[in-house]
Amino acid sequence: MRHSAASTAPATAAAAGGAGAGAGTTGTAAAVIALAIDTVMVAAFVIIGRSAHHAGGELAGLASTAWPFLTGMAVGEAVTFPARRPLAVVPAGVGIWLSTVALGMALRVIAGQGTNLAFIGVALAFLGLFLLGWRLVAAAARYSRKGRNSSPKMT
Repeated sequence: MRHSAASTAPATAAAAGGAGAGAGTTGTAAAVIALAIDTVMVAAFVIIGRSAHHAGGELAGLASTAWPFLTGMAVGEAVTFPARRPLAVVPAGVGIWLSTVALGMALRVIAGQGTNLAFIGVALAFLGLFLLGWRLVAAAARYSRKGRNSSPKMT
């Protein structure tokens, strides 16, 4: 039996862990969406952190604080992309989260920005909540949508 590319597209998107899996979203589109959301989450971490410490929101200060974490996030994105499941909590979410924090902290030290144990704990908690949290919400939404779309079996 022959299958056309169109008949396998939803299955391929679902296997890729794409947003709207089964609705034709490709793994690449899901990766772009995930990258955008991750970037917003890291930016939120920086903005909230700077405002909590009355550091102000000037662009140079935000960039100075953000670049180590965005670099760590980019490495995590690059390392986990071959998994082709950018919306998955494991391995993508956990890999990106840990890379963002570990490399972000290392780069802060190298750049002379410093760090301390309390800051590492806050970064782990906040970035874990935000980088893993949105993926958990997306997974719950996909699971819920999948359950609604399947018809009950009559026995």
